[in-house]
Amino acid sequence: MKLWIYALSACALTASLGGCATVTRGTTTRFKVTSIPPGAAVKTSTGFSCEATPCSMKMPRKEEFDVTVTKTGYVAHTQHVRSVVGGAGAAGVAGNVVAGGLIGIVIDGTNGSMNDLRPNPLSVALEAAPDAAVVAASAEAGPPKNAPAPPTQTAASVTPAAPTQAPKP
Repeated sequence: MKLWIYALSACALTASLGGCATVTRGTTTRFKVTSIPPGAAVKTSTGFSCEATPCSMKMPRKEEFDVTVTKTGYVAHTQHVRSVVGGAGAAGVAGNVVAGGLIGIVIDGTNGSMNDLRPNPLSVALEAAPDAAVVAASAEAGPPKNAPAPPTQTAASVTPAAPTQAPKP
């Protein structure tokens, strides 16, 4: 009988050390990024990146970070992503009150398992760069028709520069 009590106590202690949110949700989550137009590069301030949207990255729930979305010909967009206690994280805390106790609450609170990243997914509508349309149009069109040729400089038209000091006698 004593053996059963020790075994049950050990199981209860082991279950409480993990924390409910840690066990059910984990400390990481999939962070998704989409953009209009697709195919933009994504880089986070924490060092994660992906080459082309739409994409997703496995991110720690605990950390806040900035996301920069870039694409050639478009203005770069930077967005701050927060780490906040989510609805499922609050349910994990409630589970700790029932089964895990104070130890589970502390563990879940410090490792970020009860947090969610917001916004997630992140959807970005990129704006065309102001000069991109002008540069693209002028490159395709070439030089204007009937435009005078740019002036050319010949050796005869170049005048020597005046000396800056008078010669010494």
